[in-house]
Amino acid sequence: MTQTLDIALTDSAARLRLAIVRTSRRLRQEAAGAVGELTPTSASALATVERHGPLTPSELAKIERVQRPTATRTLRHLHEAGLIDRAPDPADGRSALLSISAAGRERLRKLRGRKNAYLARRMRGLPAEDLEALERAAAILEGMLEGERR
Repeated sequence: MTQTLDIALTDSAARLRLAIVRTSRRLRQEAAGAVGELTPTSASALATVERHGPLTPSELAKIERVQRPTATRTLRHLHEAGLIDRAPDPADGRSALLSISAAGRERLRKLRGRKNAYLARRMRGLPAEDLEALERAAAILEGMLEGERR
């Protein structure tokens, strides 16, 4: 009986994964049209700086679950594009504190706006019970990502 449940759970997980991957891909495609050359990695790093900043490159690497050299390259790109600001870290003269710039906030606003508009268009014709199911699914996924038990 447990084996049957495990197979069903694995099948459900595979279907959910595919739906998430396809949705994510489509959202990236939608966003790319208006915001220029911001890779998914750069967009994620910029959003992390906005949400958790000011922070050090090492803190960003830990949050993003990437190696420090990867974070450093991404941050260099964001800084050169004027999307983040760098200031000396008063606790460690060898490091910098990163915060989002006004241009970075605007870039994220446009990026999120296009993605939200795409999803809203796709959701517009759904019945109320499907919209409620999507709201519940979003809450469940958020909890899973935060490690919370639901």
